[in-house]
Order: sequence, then C-alpha cells, then structure tokens
Amino acid sequence: MELRQLYASTETFGTIHIPGDVRFETVGVIVPGVEIKIADDQEILIRTQARFKGYYKNPEKTGEAIDQEGWYYTGDAGHIDEATGHLIYLERVKDLIELSSGEKFSPQYIEGRVKFSPYVQDMMTIGGWDMDFVSAIIVIDFQNVSRWAEKNGIAFTTYVDLSQKPEVYDIIRQEIERVNKSLPEYSRVKKFVILHKEFDADEAELTRTRKLRRGALQEKYSDLLEAIYGDQRKVMV
Repeated sequence: MELRQLYASTETFGTIHIPGDVRFETVGVIVPGVEIKIADDQEILIRTQARFKGYYKNPEKTGEAIDQEGWYYTGDAGHIDEATGHLIYLERVKDLIELSSGEKFSPQYIEGRVKFSPYVQDMMTIGGWDMDFVSAIIVIDFQNVSRWAEKNGIAFTTYVDLSQKPEVYDIIRQEIERVNKSLPEYSRVKKFVILHKEFDADEAELTRTRKLRRGALQEKYSDLLEAIYGDQRKVMV
C-alpha cells in the first residue's frame, strides 16, 4: 500500500503526493490552481480560489489571515525544494528557534528526521539567540543499539556503558550527518551528546504523551549545554 501525504487546512488546500513521486520528508507538489510562496520569515503563503472567504463574523481575524492580494498566511513554516518542486513542511512559525545569527531553524523537523533512525529513541535540538549553532541531546534506542553492539562484537554491561561507547557515537554521528545533508548550513547539528539515560515523564522531562519539556530539559542538563558550547570534551553528570 502506497502512503501519501498532503498539506491542507480547514481554510485552504495546497499540496499532495502524486503516485510514483512520494518523498517522506515532504508533503507533495503544488496542486494545479494553487500558488505557494515562502515569506522572509519562512511562513507558507497560499493563494487559490479553493480558499475560505473568511472567519465567521470576525473581519479583523480574516484581515490578519488574508492580505489584499489574496495570499493566505498559514502560520506554518516551510520551504520548497527547487530540485523537485515538493513542499517541505517544518512546523509552526512561532515554534522556530532563532540563533545568534538571526537565522531560524525548526527543532521538530530535525528531530523527526533523525528519529527515523532505528538507533535513536529521542532527541532534543538546542539553539537560541545567544548560541551560534545547533546542537542536540540524543537518547539511544537501547533495544536496537544493543542488538547492533552484540552483532558487531561490542561488549557492554549497562545502558550507561553502551550509550558512551565510541562505536555508538560513530553510528549516531552517521545518522546525524545523513540528515544534515538535507538541511541548510545554519540549521545543521554541529555537536551532540548521547545521554546516559532515557528521557522520563516521571522526572518531568516529557509530557504523558511523550512530548519534550524543552525548558525543563535545558535547565536540568545545563551543564551538558555549557560543555557543548564551551568546547569541553567531558562533563561529570
């Protein structure tokens, strides 16, 4: 069964995968009769006749969403792959993280792509107005990585021991480099650390639906972040 994605909302319609041209990192090509452009802040704008007229009895909100030229401001961030014509959806514009350079990257998009790896269970990308590159904290998938280690004759005793093996860092580095190739230079993960444990909802690191509590994680692992951005090679945890 061929799975296909599309990009649409209650207000309008934009793209869809066509048979034989399915790329899992995208949401398809622009549908005939639809125009899409990307604003300077990476917001996806859509203009088409297949669009809602406005929000019911709310002309002010309608005016904020649709400009005088008929462009609908989706609030979503993305970009168009010029080589294929496919739209790549990132996440909500408000959730992009700005680096010290002024460039903005999508943490959820990077995390989602890296987590396609069978060796990665969780990941948190890190950046901010006072940081000049993207870094990451990685949580390995213990079951898959332990199988890989046994198959390759790498001895280990515990989760902590396995997670800090140089060979494990090598395979995770390969997974990150694979994703980095498809990202703009400014949003590529330059440094990462493999955590010695899994993220835990009971420790307020995740919500009950396994969403990252980014603020809590950055505060809890501030020593790791200081090491990453301070060029330290080791840190006691």
